[in-house]
Amino acid sequence: MIVVEEAGLRTTVQDLGRPGLAHLGVPRSGAADLFSLRLANALVGNADAAAGIETTLIGPSLRFDVATVAALAGAPASALLDDEPVTFGTSFAVRAGQRLRVGRASAGLRSYLAVAGGVDLAPVLGSRSTDTLSGLGPPPLARGDALRVGAQGGARVGAAAGADVLGRVLPSPQRPVRVLAGPDDDWFSADAMRSLCGGSFVVSVHSDRVGARLAGPALERVRPGEAPTAAMVGGAIQAPPDGAPIVLLADHAVTGGYPVIAVVISADLPLVAQARPGMALRFARASTGEALDAIADAEAALAVVRDSASF
Repeated sequence: MIVVEEAGLRTTVQDLGRPGLAHLGVPRSGAADLFSLRLANALVGNADAAAGIETTLIGPSLRFDVATVAALAGAPASALLDDEPVTFGTSFAVRAGQRLRVGRASAGLRSYLAVAGGVDLAPVLGSRSTDTLSGLGPPPLARGDALRVGAQGGARVGAAAGADVLGRVLPSPQRPVRVLAGPDDDWFSADAMRSLCGGSFVVSVHSDRVGARLAGPALERVRPGEAPTAAMVGGAIQAPPDGAPIVLLADHAVTGGYPVIAVVISADLPLVAQARPGMALRFARASTGEALDAIADAEAALAVVRDSASF
């Protein structure tokens, strides 16, 4: 077992979520930054779908009652195993009885802890993910919770990801978030897309796992009223009547009625998930080919880490 001694801020169990059930009204959920969870899993020899722990800004204090191999990825933070610092992006051994304390993130917003064998909770509709909107899955972690560790295979201690792999999820003013035109771009003026892809937007304190609310140039509509309710995907950029966009994240509802001006490409969605309140984001148009190339590049980076972590 892993025992939660201090829960941190909005700490949850997450895996790849519940894809393929939207037609039943079930959101996908899963890790807000899927790349970082998959990276942490790769470092300890887990399958992509293994459940790990997602932290938000301030991490937990955990006592391990089982020896295992663990890894941290995502937003870098101070982390101590007993009194010894541990490095993000490198797998490390944990002895039974040791405590891991994950502090405040120094950049980004969400960190991920993977342990060899994964966090073994009872799945709900095929996933161990906490969905903060629908309430599916386990509740956010609280002091005293005990998490079972799954059957462990051979995990290599010291497997490492390069700084370029770790840093690819961290947003910066110099790194635009790439978008494709949305299904409702005809609801907006040409100036609206120029405003989206030419202006700067600040992440609101009212953002969460459902969506990142942005303050910046208003996105001007040319059609009155609201769009018919339609299916939504992660990364969809909705524009409410006030024109302030919302980027849908992991726990978004399966449908929505605000028009969608653009959709963040999947490879760049971690940049939005890792943007903390007050941070500025910029957007840029991308082609479908560029979006597919970005996915291939991310998969290649993960494949290199998996190869380094395997025996």
